[in-house]
Order: sequence, then C-alpha cells, then structure tokens
Amino acid sequence: MTNIAFLGLGIMGGSMAINIAKHNLSVTAWNRTAGRPIAVIATAAGVKIVETIEQAVTKADIVITCVSDVQDVRSILLGENSVATYAKQGTLIIDMSTIGSQAAREIANELQAKGLRFLDAPVSGGDIGAQNATLTIMVGGDRLDFEEALPIFQAMGKSITYCGESGSGQAIKLCNQLLCAINLASVCEAIEFAIGQGVDPKLVVEVCSTGAAGSWQLANLGNKIIDGDFAPGFAIKHMSKDLRLAKEALGENSKPLPAFELTSQLFNIVKAMDDGQGGEQGTHAIIRAYRE
Repeated sequence: MTNIAFLGLGIMGGSMAINIAKHNLSVTAWNRTAGRPIAVIATAAGVKIVETIEQAVTKADIVITCVSDVQDVRSILLGENSVATYAKQGTLIIDMSTIGSQAAREIANELQAKGLRFLDAPVSGGDIGAQNATLTIMVGGDRLDFEEALPIFQAMGKSITYCGESGSGQAIKLCNQLLCAINLASVCEAIEFAIGQGVDPKLVVEVCSTGAAGSWQLANLGNKIIDGDFAPGFAIKHMSKDLRLAKEALGENSKPLPAFELTSQLFNIVKAMDDGQGGEQGTHAIIRAYRE
C-alpha cells in the first residue's frame, strides 16, 4: 500500500486527509497546531496523527502539504527538520496550498536538487468542496508524477486537470481567484443596487442565479451576504494573500487590470477592520467595504 503523509489539518486539509483515508489509503498526518478538533474526526476515519514531521514522512511514498502561504510551505518542505530532511529519495511531494507560480517553480527546483519530486496542485471549492470530495484540482509538474498521484486526487476532488510544467497549476489557481474575487465584488454591488432601488435583495439571488448572471458566488454566498452571516468557508485573509500573489506574478510591466486592482483594495479594507481581525471573516464579508 502507498504510504501517504498529509501535513496541515486546517479547514481544508483535515477534510482532504479524511477523504483519502476513506479510500482505504494509508494516511499519516501532522499539524503545526496540536489538538485541533478535526484530529479526532480524522483519527476515527483511519488517519494516524503524529507529533512530528519526521514521524509523518520517513516512510512516506507521497507527502501532501496544505497550509497557508509561501513561507509556511518553504518551512515545512525545506526548512530545519523539514520534509527534505527526512523524506526518502524519490518521494513525491504534492503541495495543495496556494503559493503562486514563481514560488512553486523555485520549490520544485530546490526539491529536485535534493532528489525529491514535486507537483503543485492548488484547489478550489472551499470547505464544502473539501468535505464532499468535490474539489477542483489544478496540477503542475511532470506528467508521469501527475498520473501516479491521480488516484489520490480523485479521492479529494471531482475536476482534476493537468495544467503543464511546474507552476502551471498555481497560475491557473490565481486565474480562478481573480474570477472569484471580482465576481464576488459584483455580487455585493448588485445586492447594494437592489437595496437602493427599494426591492428585496433576496430576489437578486433567486432570479439572477437562474440566468446569464448566475454564478457559484451568487448562489452560495448571496443570501449569506444579505443575512450578514460572515462565517468563513474561505477567509478574507486568504483571498487577500492570493490576490497579493497574483499581483506579484503580474510584475511591473504587465497590462493594467482595473477590476482586479479595485477588488484587491476591497479585500484589504475589510482585512484591516476590527483591529486587524476582519481578515478572519469569510470572503463575502467584503460587502462591509461598501457599508462601513
């Protein structure tokens, strides 16, 4: 049986590790913060929880990481007492975080120099997609490594696409984030417009979701925006980070993308609210940028 190490049991990673284990695959998991409630659920699903990276990866054939940002991925994969320290030669490393195309290429090269293989495989679908194993997974790296990992991806996702060489999965993920963020801003503006016109904003969701203006953001987050339910499926701070990565990927000489620039500002405004705690709310809380 293939031995899999899963590093990062957050909102997304915990459910992803559980879904792999449900497919009768051997999963050993580690999380930087011990004692998360998801660990109990994961253990019941057959995931073995360990206390150190060394314990997780020493016997692993495949190592999966799902954490927050570039520095977290680099620390876990290449830092002191990291995956690179303990993984056996030829181990396939799959990072399912969102870290941007440049960082993915750099990490791939550094791991390759240490005799390790690497796929960048960011996901879309939020906590619901992670729980239901319906994630969209975008993969960059060697095609043969992708085919080896495909059964594991299929345990976590519904739409799995090989996008090309290292960094390609991250590039498509950033395109996805631009579409999500800009569309979410348009949902907020349509709701605000409806309120200004004196009509029930829930009609925006009910009616517009069925036509050409329909979207996942409108159907799934529209009523939450109207009800003021900002519990996170995907947090403002994470989207703000992803848009920062997209801006870094664009470079200084790129063509202007005004909708992207404006939407980035909206996320940063809400992120700074509540003495810097606004970023903990769900992405749909950007409606607050229009109201406060």
